[in-house]
Amino acid sequence: MTADQVLLWRHARTASNAAGRFQGQLDVALDDVGLVQAKEAADLLAELIDGAPCRIVSSDLSRATATAQALSERLGVPVSTDPQLREVFAGDWEGLLRSEIEQRNPGELAQWRAGEDLRLGGGERRSEAGARAERAIRGHAAEQDGGVLVIVSHGAALRGALMRLLGIDNWEWNVLEGLRNAHWAQLRRRADAWLLSAYNVGPPLGPLGPGR
Repeated sequence: MTADQVLLWRHARTASNAAGRFQGQLDVALDDVGLVQAKEAADLLAELIDGAPCRIVSSDLSRATATAQALSERLGVPVSTDPQLREVFAGDWEGLLRSEIEQRNPGELAQWRAGEDLRLGGGERRSEAGARAERAIRGHAAEQDGGVLVIVSHGAALRGALMRLLGIDNWEWNVLEGLRNAHWAQLRRRADAWLLSAYNVGPPLGPLGPGR
């Protein structure tokens, strides 16, 4: 028993995304642009789902649940939350601008940009967050008998989980660009494997916020 499709949807924009400030597991609300993005994305996702049986499971951080709620209202489907879908814990990077991180931890930001699997600010590795989110996604997908599973989460957690679902080595982080705010990846089930059928789809002009 499993879902036929999984949509991995990144939350819409926050003020921290716009400023380039790392959020990690800080609970930051959507900004006005993000609220519009969430509604526009929900309209597009409703057309994509097109009446198929659907479940929505979200990270319990408010920027994700508010994004999920836009689709919930559009489809009349409730939102379940799962803290295992939270963003990577970024330790003492959380709440800081990139320039501030560079001042405090010279060289670490360059390692992060290069895709190295370091502990962000002494917190989690991206591979750890990806594995955590992947386990949650597989568990929720296994609870369905067909239909569509919509997972609403965060940039690094979703990117790491997606690579694991596709069997891509987590060290090859930069093989995929980051998901933009309010954008999603679409996976379809074939036999015992997940196939990527679309990536970084969403409303126009969704900015790629570095703070995830």
